[in-house]
Amino acid sequence: MTTPLPRPIDAVLFDFSGTLFAVELPQRWLRAAAATVGVQLDPAQQEALTGLLLAAGRPGGPEPHAVPPGLAEVYARRDLSPETHRSAYVGLLSTVDLPHPGLAEALYDRLFRTDGWLPYRDAAPVLAELRRRGVGTAVVSNIAWDLRPTFAAYGMAELVDAYVFSHEVGAVKPDPRIFRTACDELKVAPERALMVGDTLADGGAVYAGLQTLLLPASPPDTVHGLAAVLELVGGGPARPPFAEMADA
Repeated sequence: MTTPLPRPIDAVLFDFSGTLFAVELPQRWLRAAAATVGVQLDPAQQEALTGLLLAAGRPGGPEPHAVPPGLAEVYARRDLSPETHRSAYVGLLSTVDLPHPGLAEALYDRLFRTDGWLPYRDAAPVLAELRRRGVGTAVVSNIAWDLRPTFAAYGMAELVDAYVFSHEVGAVKPDPRIFRTACDELKVAPERALMVGDTLADGGAVYAGLQTLLLPASPPDTVHGLAAVLELVGGGPARPPFAEMADA
């Protein structure tokens, strides 16, 4: 059993991708995008092309194996505006020899489809339990578009008190400003907040005075281990049926 944190927690900040939601499997991503431009791929083509696209850099992860010099500047600024994000990732995907001139754009546009993301099975129950305990919640993401429609599509919008996105505040994790902005939105002191994420950028919250929990990203549609948040926060038993979800 996890021991509650030494300082009381009044709010929990969550990363989006790899923490509350997982991006769809890459094979499904490619298949769906190809269908929108009228391209059908046989299994061998799909496997080969998927590997090349993941190496080039898929929006939502993984990061590119290498960023071409001509895209380095825009890639570094990708999460600060919708324009730089699109330019960076369409540029990366276009480095792959694709079977249709519109496929790179179609692959990128899958990001904005709510069915291109899947919440972890324990995400909504944990958010609901935090709300029951009176703990504030925020989604803090390095991202260049509005995630509210995605949360709404899965009936989770009302479980989040604040949304803080890098393109709206002009700061990218691990910059302390983005975490402090979230704390300000929740009207909580940073030392009484917990940041939950899956990368070192999320762990940068410690420099803003927050406590942190990092959980490596899990595959889509699985239990992600978010029950640990409830144990760290304390204030009551983990009421959601986590055991049943883990067996599903």
